[in-house]
Amino acid sequence: MAKVQVGDSLYSKNKIFPDHKAEPGQRALVQIHGMFTEASVTLIALLTATRLQRKGFETSILLYGPSGVLLGSGTKGYPKVGDEFYPGHLAHSQRLTQFMKEGGKVYVCQFGLGATGFREEDLLEGVIPVDPLDVLDISLDHYKSGAFIMGTWM
Repeated sequence: MAKVQVGDSLYSKNKIFPDHKAEPGQRALVQIHGMFTEASVTLIALLTATRLQRKGFETSILLYGPSGVLLGSGTKGYPKVGDEFYPGHLAHSQRLTQFMKEGGKVYVCQFGLGATGFREEDLLEGVIPVDPLDVLDISLDHYKSGAFIMGTWM
């Protein structure tokens, strides 16, 4: 067997399901109660939200809980705000910013902000703070409209 080279495909194409696209007016909500320092689950949720947006869903992200709201912080970086200390350090902020540039909405729970010592002024531009009671009501709003809802919890 030949040695694997950079760029070689390791697997055959095995896409089984159709590439579904949203019908006009369909919505999606991605709930993230995760940490920006625990990259895997949270980063996949952010990438999935972007993919839903690109498939035509009117997509929103809800950041809640003391750990989830840290994702919406616009004050990350070291030694200065916005400096990426190591490759990938600001990947979550970059994904959220890209998602919003593509038309996605990001909501963050005010309770989580207060619990972690962040202010609304510390959020990434475009992140919308909401009352803690809206954490349930945004989910119910999407549910009542028949939206696709995906939740992450870490």
